[in-house]
Parts: sequence; structure tokens; C-alpha cells
Amino acid sequence: MQILTSEQMHELDKLTMQHENITSFELMERAAREIFQFIQSHRVFRQTKIVVFAGPGGNGGDALAVSRMLLEHDYDVKTYLFNTTGHLHEDCAVNRDLLRKVATEEQFVEVTQQFDTPQLTKDMLIIDGLFGIGLNRPLVGGFASLVKVINASPATVISIDIPSGLMSENNSSNVMAHIVKADYTLTFQKPKLCMLLDDCQQYLGKISVIDIGLRDDAESGLVSLYHLLQSDEVASYIKTRIPFGHKGTFGHGMLIAGKYGMAGAVIFAAKAALHTGLGKLTIHTPHRNNDILQISVPEAIISHDVSDDRFSQAVPVTDFDACAIGPGLGTHYDTALAFIEQVHHCDVPLVIDADGLNIIGEHRGWLRQVPEGTILTPHPVEFLRIGNNGENSYQRLVEARKLAMENKYYVILKGHHTAICLPTGEVYFNTTGNSGMATAGSGDVLTGILLGFLAQGYSQAEASLCSVYLHGMAGELASEELTEFGVTASDIIRFLPKAFKKLVTKQDSLEPSENIFEL
Repeated sequence: MQILTSEQMHELDKLTMQHENITSFELMERAAREIFQFIQSHRVFRQTKIVVFAGPGGNGGDALAVSRMLLEHDYDVKTYLFNTTGHLHEDCAVNRDLLRKVATEEQFVEVTQQFDTPQLTKDMLIIDGLFGIGLNRPLVGGFASLVKVINASPATVISIDIPSGLMSENNSSNVMAHIVKADYTLTFQKPKLCMLLDDCQQYLGKISVIDIGLRDDAESGLVSLYHLLQSDEVASYIKTRIPFGHKGTFGHGMLIAGKYGMAGAVIFAAKAALHTGLGKLTIHTPHRNNDILQISVPEAIISHDVSDDRFSQAVPVTDFDACAIGPGLGTHYDTALAFIEQVHHCDVPLVIDADGLNIIGEHRGWLRQVPEGTILTPHPVEFLRIGNNGENSYQRLVEARKLAMENKYYVILKGHHTAICLPTGEVYFNTTGNSGMATAGSGDVLTGILLGFLAQGYSQAEASLCSVYLHGMAGELASEELTEFGVTASDIIRFLPKAFKKLVTKQDSLEPSENIFEL
């Protein structure tokens, strides 16, 4: 699923109207009807006093239409239309006139100058229709003051399309105190980019994507760089197992990981790799990790470093199909030198994670020696360490995309909606996973899954998309059984085969893909 910009969404509206030969007012009625039906489906709102705040634009027109429908069904509604400039969007003006026909003077107030803020109590529902996705500057003056009143109230808030004050893509220059904090965001047709970014979540509440029948953007010709990663796409990448294959058929991966005392990271990555269908795995690690690895991962071949305690000397990887380096590696100076020699001369697909990224962070000039096609898997702090400054989620995303494009890397920027940035400039946001996966070792598991896919011949893009999606799906399945409080990295590995089964079964049955957003 593509994530369109606000300009593209407006273009999609126009294309839909042209294709169906309908007016913008008729499309607004369609959208308002869906909002009304959402409210009607929640019986708790039946006896609730509803306060509607409508702005002068299209979003305000939506809110006025919803207010009219609610009044026609005997809801207790009072609507405030803010028309302080004397200029309303054409459809907003039409909906104002229609609302006046069904509302009493007490039920509808058009604010042109002074505004007496109503008392907003816990037993009220606020419908926020002040500003929509076209907003491109922070709210100021009276609107900013009203937002602060809404946010200070105990009332439940539903925002139409997007919380007022929130810009649909880049909020770097926004005044975050001037954004409505919604309990529900009912967004039209597709999620907006800001809805995938961590620091915008506090304003969105529960997101529901409401289908208002806009044209399919593939048919419309609209092309976006941003996508939601969904199961049908991931399932299409999964290779069929060769019936007469043997362990050599399914790849041989090299995992370089673990200083003494950090064998756990090695175990997580190794077990995860072996649970992807990988044929063989060799682990290069200090000698003092030997016993625990021989017991914990007996399926793996152990290659000993010359040092008993740490990775200190690069090893040949020509005979392997892929290499991953970093989990539990440490950042000792000897390790750092061995790391950059290993990476610089690596001629197979490569994954760098954890302490591998930390080493680059301590020697930023070394990034230029990392070969093209490498997969980097930083979380936000690791991303900052390797020299990419980003004060907020949007800026980090821009920097990650730039890093991928300029160096031909695959940058997996980990988070609640992990962003997979491809060298082409495209970004895929993952739609699986939950807070139960915020646990030590979870990143090591992802590294192992990536190694397993790469060694089996998947391209870097395919490996990145499949690994992140299945990693999150395994976490979800684990949480279903154990709750989000009880999930560990070992549980994610344990549920990885079930994630494969669920994905492949869905592929075989051609069921529609699921979405993190409520449809």
C-alpha cells in the first residue's frame, strides 16, 4: 500500500470525482457519512453530549456535514464554525447553510469575532474538524488557544482525517503544543506519513482508516516513495523449498559475533538464522564462548578467533553465501581494527548490527569503507552515533533515506514502525510487531533472520522486507500467547516457524492482507 502526500491525496480526490462524475460536495457527504456511521456504531456516544469544532476549510465542511447527520438522528450536538476571516471553503459554506436548516440557534454558532469557550467535561465527545491534511504551518492565535483548551479537557476527542495542527508529513518546524491530542483519528482511505512516525503517536490515539471509495492509486498513476509493508507482498518473496535439496542447497552463513560474556547475543542471532531454513551456519567467536555455544546451538559450526576473549582477526568469507557481524562483539580497539578489515574486504552480502554500528560510530570515517549493498540495522541511538543527526522521527527518516541512496546501502531504521530504506529512495514501513518486542536480544534475532535469508540467495531488498515482517509477526504470535509483558528474544525465535507457517498459508490461500490500522 502506498502512503501518499497531502498533495497526492487531494489529487486522488480529483481523479475520483472525474472518474465517478461526482462533485466535491458529494465526496464530502460520502466521507461524513462514514464518520457518522463510526460514531453511531459506538453506542456509548448515543447518550453523550457532542461538541463539534469546525474550521473554515474542507475539514470543517466534513465536520458540519457530520453534525447535520447527528442532529437528524437526534443526537445532542452543538456546533461551532470558526469563520473569522469571512471566507469559507465552498463546500463548507454549503454545509453551513444545510446545517442551519436543521439546527436551532442554540445548536449552531458561527464564530466571527469573539468566542466563549464552552465547558468541556468528561462525559462529552469533541469532534475536531478544525484543520485537515492541507495544513502547512503551525497554528497560532485563537486556534492555538482552542487546541490547548481541548487538550486540557477530560472529554473524548475524535479527529477527522488528522488531528488539527498536525502536518501530514513533516512536523520539524511545528509547535507541538498546538496540536490536538485525539483519542480517535478517523483518517480517509490511507494512513498519512506522520502516522508512522514515533513522535507523532501521542496526538493520534487509535487510528481507523476509513474507506471513502477513492480510486486505487495504482490505476490513478500516482507514485509514492513511501509504502506500508503488508503480508501479500512479503509472501510473494518467500521461495519454495527444493524437494531434492540438501544443506548445501540452502546456503551457508557466517556469523561473526560475541566477545566473552556476550554469548547470549550470539545464541539469539544463530538460532534465528537456523530457523529461516538456512542450510549451514558457522559462528566465528572467541574460544571462551565455545562450550556454551556447542551446548546451546549444536547445529552450528564453531570457528575460534585467535583471541580467547574477543574478535581480533578478520577471517575469509569467500566460501560463505552471506555474512553478519556485530551482535555482542564489543568495541575493543583490536576488535575495531579486525572489524573494519573484515568489512572492507567482504565480498559476500553483509549485515552490520549492534557493536558493528557502534564501532563505526567511534570511527565515523570508516563508513566509507563499508561496501555497497550492505544492510545496516540501527536503532535511533545507533543511528545518531554513526553521524546522522535527527532531532525528530521525520528528520531521522530523511537522513536514513539519504544514507541508503548516497551509499547504496539498505538501512533498516528500527522502531515501532521500522522503516526499511532502499538505495532506490523507496521506504517501506513495517506493519507487524508490538511493544513486547522491546526486549534485550530482539535486534540480534533480526540480524540472524537477515543472515539466513541472504545466505539462501534472497536479494538484499527481499531479505530486508521479509526479515523485518516475519520478525514482527513472530513477536505478535508470542505476545498472543504470553502477553506483551512476557515476551523475550528466545520467544520470538520460538514463534518464528509459526510466523512462516502463517505467512505461507496466507500465500497459498490468497487471503487479503491484514493491516495494523483498523479498517
